Amino acid sequence: MTEKADLQSVLDRAADGGRITPEEALDLYRSAPLHALGAAADAVRRRRYADTVDIATYIIERNINYTNVCVTACKFCAFYAAPKDTAKGWTRDLDDILRRCAETIELGGTQIMFQGGHHPDFGVEYYEEHFSAIKKAYPELVIHSLGASEIEHMARISGVSAEDAIRRIHAAGLDSFAGAGAELLPARPRKAIAPLKESGERWLEIMEIAHGLGVESTSTMLMGTGETNAERIEHLRMIRDVQDRTGGFRAFIPYTYQPENNHLKGRTQATLFEYLRMIAIARIFLDNVAHIQGSWLTTGKEVGQLSLHYGADDLGSIMLEENVVSSAGAKHRSNRLEIIDLIRKAGRVPAQRATTYEHLVVHDDPANDPVDERVVSHVSSTAFDGETAARSASGKGGGGRREGGTAHPELKLLASN
Repeated sequence: MTEKADLQSVLDRAADGGRITPEEALDLYRSAPLHALGAAADAVRRRRYADTVDIATYIIERNINYTNVCVTACKFCAFYAAPKDTAKGWTRDLDDILRRCAETIELGGTQIMFQGGHHPDFGVEYYEEHFSAIKKAYPELVIHSLGASEIEHMARISGVSAEDAIRRIHAAGLDSFAGAGAELLPARPRKAIAPLKESGERWLEIMEIAHGLGVESTSTMLMGTGETNAERIEHLRMIRDVQDRTGGFRAFIPYTYQPENNHLKGRTQATLFEYLRMIAIARIFLDNVAHIQGSWLTTGKEVGQLSLHYGADDLGSIMLEENVVSSAGAKHRSNRLEIIDLIRKAGRVPAQRATTYEHLVVHDDPANDPVDERVVSHVSSTAFDGETAARSASGKGGGGRREGGTAHPELKLLASN
């Protein structure tokens, strides 16, 4: 282990803009005093964003889950249904998806994350049809969706290369990849939790192909499924190496494993301090990735707010709908005014951003804050039956809860094929 004085010298070098090695990153992650680590990460953020140092951003978006039918059966996932499980499996029709897009725009959303299972029948053609229909109806809506795992799957179903699959869905309307399916990139933890997915090296290879085709992405990490500290740093190292070659990762977003309703059954989880240390070390180590996002959805709003002092410059999304991590027990909810307030009380100026991080609205005067109470995060539309959803959407019943339903209670789920 590196001595305390040596740890501070590494922190000082990073704060001054120097690159640190994976070995130094592991020492810092394990042993650096928490506040010193956070202070160095915040110094890196301030150096990078000297012209907008007081601003922290958020986005309004919607996760649209097109199916829960999936062949990969990841052990941490509480959302999927096996292809033969006709009682649990479902697929949304295109009209339903388009109505959800319309509602997203109505509520000020700028982005959708098209997210679902690896359906055994859905090849490239399925995504071409849906992305082109969304773009035709709502050209202003950014499709920031999918990841390398979906590309690998759809290419195999359609019998084409990953490069061809990316070209085709990009031409149909995909704007950028959401970095889905990264989970943990090193081989041992990846095989332990997602044995049917492609390797971490293949995930990165597909992202590198996408970057070469002009399709940028974010990068993610799922913390707390039994990985070691060294494997967490190796995950960062693998991302940084690709980023050195492509520059295509816009942001890094770590989030924590949720323990309910899945095969891991909560046997191991990341602590909130581990999460904050990861935010900080990511900002220090990923010197070639522009943005670090705090994930209040899985860690809670207070920890999300704290992440803004540990190197994060973005607080993620007001997610008008989300079902995947909610199925595993993520219970944190918020709304636009609360997110603005969280950012402001962290000593930062809130700003709504675009997918590519341009500032759309800077909330520099509380007197001008938005007042639309419908912009609520988030609707878990698959967790309620139709009658409950209708009551929740209308505000009747359920003790006034706003977690369930949708402003379109007529939307129905289709039975799985």
